[in-house]
Amino acid sequence: MSTKVVAVVGATGVVGRQMLETLEARNFPLSRLVPLASERSRGKTVSFKGETIPVEVLSENSFEGIDIALFSAGGGTSKKYAPLAAASGAVVIDNSSAFRMDPDVPLVVPEVNAHALKNHKGIIANPNCSTTQMVVVLKPLHDAARIRRIVVSTYQAVSGAGIAAITELQEQSRALLAGEPYAPKVFPHQIAFNCLPQIPQSDAFLDNGYTSEEMKMVHETRKILGDDSIAVTATTVRVPVLNGHSESVNVQTEKKLTAAEARALLSKAPGVVVQDDPQHQIYPLAVNSTGKFDTFVGRIRDDISHESALDMWIVSDNLLKGAALNTVQIAEELL
Repeated sequence: MSTKVVAVVGATGVVGRQMLETLEARNFPLSRLVPLASERSRGKTVSFKGETIPVEVLSENSFEGIDIALFSAGGGTSKKYAPLAAASGAVVIDNSSAFRMDPDVPLVVPEVNAHALKNHKGIIANPNCSTTQMVVVLKPLHDAARIRRIVVSTYQAVSGAGIAAITELQEQSRALLAGEPYAPKVFPHQIAFNCLPQIPQSDAFLDNGYTSEEMKMVHETRKILGDDSIAVTATTVRVPVLNGHSESVNVQTEKKLTAAEARALLSKAPGVVVQDDPQHQIYPLAVNSTGKFDTFVGRIRDDISHESALDMWIVSDNLLKGAALNTVQIAEELL
């Protein structure tokens, strides 16, 4: 493979740093790395392959000579700078929600719909973290039996809300265990020893009673699987886990698919690891997913309430497959 000049926008954030680690771990063929961030990161450095690289302040002129630009700096930044990067000749892979539902922008999970990349016009979107890990598992089932309805409840780690959220869970837990007060700053309510059915924590609920995170799962799942007829409903919940999203998924199929058949299909699926021996307490756990590139699935069982439905439990590192890894995998597919 020819080497590329790669920029990482938002390089000092939690996902940006994970992108750097993933590029290094997968030995991505780059000739030069350009870490970019906002003015707040002026003077900071990042480490890459044993080198200390100064972080450059993001500007309209940051993308000359850049081949691939990985964005993880929020929707506002992406809307402003991604078109400029693409106009400069870079291929943008954006981790925000800014372009996901744009009909001219491919929304890609490489194990599911890598073919969509051939239609890109300079910008490619990375899906929501919860959507990504779910569709990796559901794609083989959809191919075999055509999915008609998905009911998903998520148990999402605080790392999905950034470094400040991780700090809040840690400090709030220590304070409460010591009998000391700790007022929430990042979340609207106490997150330690609690569950919050509101993601993102700063958004108002939509008119239909859903959150924007829940509707992302609805729309993105249909777009990635290429089937707008799939019925999807979601409840997304923030839980006091540092890293690793978990999901309870019920899926109804047009053709009857048994748990054993689903298990066999998933055991061959790329990027999926089946951990399904509940009699010996073997099933996916968030703490075991951290740092792993795979998506894990277990508790696969026939739904006793519906003859053509299955229940399962899906877990993945939300900073990796849910963000940084999927972004880098898209870049690998481009090469």
